[in-house]
Amino acid sequence: MHSLLKKAAGMFILFTLGITAGYAQKIYKGKVIDAITRQPVEYANIRTHIANKATVTDKYGNFQLSLPVDTATLLITYMGYTDKQLRVESNIKRTLITLDRGAINLQEVRIAPTLNSGSFHTLSALDLNLRPVNSSQDLMRLVPGLFIAQHMGGGKAEQIFIRGFDADHGTDLNVSVDGLPVNMASHIHGQGYADLHFLIPETVSTYDFGKGPYYTEKGDFTTAGYLNYTTKDALDKSMISLEAGQFKTARIMGMIDLLSTKAKQNGTNAYIAGEYNYTNGPFDFGERYKRFNLFGKFTTMLGANNKLSVTASTFKTSWRASGEIPERAVASGTNAIDDNGNPYQVQSPIKIGRFATIDSAQGGRSTRTNAIVKLTSDLKNNLTLENQLYYTHYTFDLHVNSTFFAEDSLNGDERQQHEERDMFGYNGKLTKKNYLGNAVLTSSIGLSSRFDQTYGTAYSHVTEQYQFLDDITRGDIKQNNTGVYLDETLESGKWLFNVGSRLDYFHFNFQDSAKNKTVVSPKVNIQYTANAALQLYLKAGKGFHSNNAIAVIGNNGLDVLPAAYGADLGLNWKPVPRLYINAALWYLYLQQEFVYTDDGDIAPGGRTRRMGVDVSVRYQLANWLFADLNVNLARPRLADSAKNTGYLALAPTFTSTGGLDFKLNNGINGGLSYRYLHSRPGNNTNTLRADGYFVTDLKLNYTQKRYEFGISIENLLNTKWNEFEAEEVSRLKGEAAPVDQMSFTAGTPFFAKLRIAVFF
Repeated sequence: MHSLLKKAAGMFILFTLGITAGYAQKIYKGKVIDAITRQPVEYANIRTHIANKATVTDKYGNFQLSLPVDTATLLITYMGYTDKQLRVESNIKRTLITLDRGAINLQEVRIAPTLNSGSFHTLSALDLNLRPVNSSQDLMRLVPGLFIAQHMGGGKAEQIFIRGFDADHGTDLNVSVDGLPVNMASHIHGQGYADLHFLIPETVSTYDFGKGPYYTEKGDFTTAGYLNYTTKDALDKSMISLEAGQFKTARIMGMIDLLSTKAKQNGTNAYIAGEYNYTNGPFDFGERYKRFNLFGKFTTMLGANNKLSVTASTFKTSWRASGEIPERAVASGTNAIDDNGNPYQVQSPIKIGRFATIDSAQGGRSTRTNAIVKLTSDLKNNLTLENQLYYTHYTFDLHVNSTFFAEDSLNGDERQQHEERDMFGYNGKLTKKNYLGNAVLTSSIGLSSRFDQTYGTAYSHVTEQYQFLDDITRGDIKQNNTGVYLDETLESGKWLFNVGSRLDYFHFNFQDSAKNKTVVSPKVNIQYTANAALQLYLKAGKGFHSNNAIAVIGNNGLDVLPAAYGADLGLNWKPVPRLYINAALWYLYLQQEFVYTDDGDIAPGGRTRRMGVDVSVRYQLANWLFADLNVNLARPRLADSAKNTGYLALAPTFTSTGGLDFKLNNGINGGLSYRYLHSRPGNNTNTLRADGYFVTDLKLNYTQKRYEFGISIENLLNTKWNEFEAEEVSRLKGEAAPVDQMSFTAGTPFFAKLRIAVFF
């Protein structure tokens, strides 16, 4: 016993001496900012040859290094900026480092032990810098493995496909802008409905994404993953852009800097942006799609340690929809299935083209107005506090009919969906960094609360002349989701350990009936960074997606907060200086899948399992030429099914995107890209199939300091493809009985647009 006590005392003394030695090291602090906008540069890499130490800046541009010397030379690198080498002394309180814009060079990318999104940030920063975007749809398609489809006119939220999910309009993907939730809980058109059309793409500074349920800050809808956009705090230039193209397409966009250079240098920025869009689309019955967006942002420093940001935006849109067309309406003798699942040939009483419309009453309109106030405070002693308040007022009206006369052979199956809502919310986060010698412990505690109130949410049966027949659902919804979380991250040498957990409380109220529910979601992430060229990681965690309040109160055999359990085993690798590879093996178990019916209900879809492989490759072939490739494989199945059964309708199994992008010194830039979606089951028995497609796009620009000319061509090869397909039991006029068959919305044919922009 005495011997054991002596050994323990010896170990304690050695540990104490080690910590003391660690604290005896010199502390180097700094902040990295953009030379033009004076805004922080996140994920800038800070390295020194002394003890081969490295770190990256946080989202405020701050960094800290512990070194055993009084003077050190730091190398600061970040993709798209010129490298900077700086000799600094430890007695300087904080070194301010400005980076100048430069050419994009993958050689500057170094893998560092940053938590989770650091590796994905490399992909997003590269793609956003190289590939021009002029719509929110373009922004979403930048995420590797994420596919979208529009099937009821251009104004409705896109259908989202990712990681073996038909995620409907956002049920399994948490989407946000500047911390403002985009997903609409208990939306009349689909749980988690995420309409991103209020976002003007030119205002986006960065975006980050994560796949799987491994992120403590992310709560509801984070099963397949999350996607967050951050808008610019400051403009490096003002601009006006004009676009015109086929199908009576036009767009005008402007961003105007409102303050002087002196104000920027003092930490105050303000700008406004607006856009107007119009198109008829390729359809015989023109969409008359109109959208107006207005956005403004103001940021300023309140003293030396507080940053205030105020954001406001509004958008309004209206459109007509061609809708979905049964296969038999455009092809004679197409396959269908009977009530027993047996295939047979069916003839259609009508013959129309792929871009025709059967029910011209379909279409909709929507508005959304947002306000965000955020205060970020440096409380000193490596302690920061974030407080954010947000508000949204939202309206939505839609007429839809995908079954035609299947249920009501006299009046038709026209449905009207309506809702108006207010959404209030708060996000708060307190973060403390502790430097323990060569180790860094980052502790975060967060609180979020969101309240949704809808007025007269209604799902009604109407005629094609909008005459009211009866209500399927009608009532007010009140819903609250309050979450608290604790997150701990320890960085020590080549290792990073992260553990966290969040507790979410839900209150559902529909037609004055209420139900409460709580859920706990633990997470763990482990990373090993072998060197600046190789990192291995393991992620595991629990997430969830909430159910619609109407279904919760109705208790139709549905779980209120079905859990998702997942794991990723992956790597980030730079085998050569200009090649970057991210790859992961993943698994996800979902306690209950949600299936949406034609009557707007959510049916229990059973337990599901998904597993797959994600690979993303970025390669710089020359100083001016870049290649990218994303390959995503998934095996989605019902968990309780036998082998070779239990398919999940429309769930993607094999997707790929890629292309070549170039930037020449003379101002010519652009790229050729493709997207491939493999054919997949159209129903759970795989007796119907949704066709795959391979579509290529081309973008060319000539960019100078004061102006830019460009042309973009969607579907360069004029491929015949279906943007959306789904199984529908429909009946056309003249048919004796409903037919179970795939219906589709045709994809855009060759579509060219011209653009001119002026910078000032």
